[in-house]
Amino acid sequence: MLALRGRLTSALAARVLAPQACAFFATGPRQNDGTFYEFRTYYLKSSKMNEFLENFKKNVHLRTAHSELVGYWSVEFGGRMNTVFHIWKYDNFAHRTAVRKALAQDKEWQEQFLLPNLPLIDKQESEITYLVPWCKLGKPPKEGVYELATFQMKPGGPALWGDAFKRTINAHVNLGYAKLIGVFHTEYGALNRVRESVNYLETQQNMLLIPTSFSPLK
Repeated sequence: MLALRGRLTSALAARVLAPQACAFFATGPRQNDGTFYEFRTYYLKSSKMNEFLENFKKNVHLRTAHSELVGYWSVEFGGRMNTVFHIWKYDNFAHRTAVRKALAQDKEWQEQFLLPNLPLIDKQESEITYLVPWCKLGKPPKEGVYELATFQMKPGGPALWGDAFKRTINAHVNLGYAKLIGVFHTEYGALNRVRESVNYLETQQNMLLIPTSFSPLK
């Protein structure tokens, strides 16, 4: 599970889509029900960060014409340099499949952004996440930097650590140090991710993120 928090401080400033459509990831009712968020991480080649971001800034409207961009950040601390992290919202798996198919047929997107920028990317990762039931996607009251805290939990799922995790998150937010943007549970990717007491926690990683100029979340 991942907790994304927008810190109330001044901002310093903030996998490329494959050309083929993706297959269905769920069957039955889940194919058509359930909003989820795709976390994408692109590891760019050294010295290519500015070029990549400028290219995306010029062409972001081509991509957001197909689905909603929640936020787009560069990694400042806590992760590999020359890394960008972004979140996309989908109504369900059928929606994502339709978007990917449309992008594969969007020649303007392919020619102006995708093909020129593929050589700039060293590695890419994608995770499918859901907001936990007790958390809605928020927005900070003013621009700031963001902290993405990733907690790797022991197997057992929310039935084991859900209540304790909720108490810990709320206690932290109530101190007023940060504004909670969202708490996400990983469905596809590295599983058993969340945060709570050391009785359940395996590892934790924190990354400081700077919103890009074109990020909806600033």
